[in-house]
Amino acid sequence: MVTTKYIKPTESELEILRILWERNTASVREVHEELSKTKEAGYTTTLKLMQIMHEKGLVGRDDSVKTHIYHPVVSREKTQKHLIGKMITTLFGGSSTELVLHALGNHKASPAELEEIQQLLNNLKKQ
Repeated sequence: MVTTKYIKPTESELEILRILWERNTASVREVHEELSKTKEAGYTTTLKLMQIMHEKGLVGRDDSVKTHIYHPVVSREKTQKHLIGKMITTLFGGSSTELVLHALGNHKASPAELEEIQQLLNNLKKQ
């Protein structure tokens, strides 16, 4: 059985992945325009980052046409699970309870979010 090592995206790569997860596919220009709404980013920097992400296997690229179209190769869910797991292990000593307490203590959850959390807790208790 061959296991592939998970490549941890950098913060900048995560910003690009978020855009690709929302759009499914995008050109470098489209990603750059979206990034420019919230931060200073040069086009060539965005291009270089996406090329590196392609080499790492984080994104795929359709280069059958002049404008390369990128798509995410890693799923949002797998990335979230990996990063949360790593955070629990390294920052919270393996305690998911500590993570949840910190998250809820530092962020005011809406009534809808609290209801969703309660439903999740109820489902976990049934297992």
